[in-house]
Amino acid sequence: MTVTQQNPIPSASQERDPRLKEIDALTLKQWLDQGRVQLIDVREPGEYADERIPGAINMPLSTFDPAKVPASTPEKPVVLHCRMGSRSIRASCQLLDRGWPEVISLKGGIEAWKAAKLPVTRTQNAPISIMRQVQIAAGSLVLTGTLLGAFVNSWWLLLSGFVGAGLVFAGVTNTCGMALLLARMPWNRGQSL
Repeated sequence: MTVTQQNPIPSASQERDPRLKEIDALTLKQWLDQGRVQLIDVREPGEYADERIPGAINMPLSTFDPAKVPASTPEKPVVLHCRMGSRSIRASCQLLDRGWPEVISLKGGIEAWKAAKLPVTRTQNAPISIMRQVQIAAGSLVLTGTLLGAFVNSWWLLLSGFVGAGLVFAGVTNTCGMALLLARMPWNRGQSL
C-alpha cells in the first residue's frame, strides 16, 4: 500500500498537513476490488459523464458540500479524485476544515489511473470536457478580438488581451474563472447516468 502525505494547498511557505494523504492508482484499484473504499469524483458532471472510475460518486467541486460526503471510517475510507489531483486536494482541505481527522486523495487523479492502464467507464453522447470548452471559448474570443481589431477598430484588441491575461492568471493560480462559469451552464449540469 502506498499512501503519501501532500501539502493541502501547494505553497513553499506552508507546512505539510499530516492529515492529508495521497494514494496511488494501483492501491486504489485493490481497495475498490475489495469493496474497502468510498470513491468521490470532484470533477464537473460533464467530465464525469465523459469518463469515470467505475464505482465513483460525482460530487463536483463547484458545488461541493462537505456535509453531504459519506462518513469515512478506518474500514471504508473516503478517497477523493479529480483529473490531475489539484481539485481533489482543494475538496480535501474543505473536509479537513470541517473537522475530518484524515482525508485521502488519488495521486495524479484519473490521469494516473488511466496511465496505470486501469478501466474507466464512458457515457455515449457526453458533453465535451470543461477544459475543451474553455479552449473553444477562449480561442473564439481571441480570434474575434483580433479580427475586429484588425478590420473594425483597434480597441477590439483589448478583448484578446483580456482573455490572454485571464489565461495567464488561470495558469499561475490554478484557478480558471471561465471553467467555473462554464461548469454552471445547463449543458454541464444535471447529467443523469
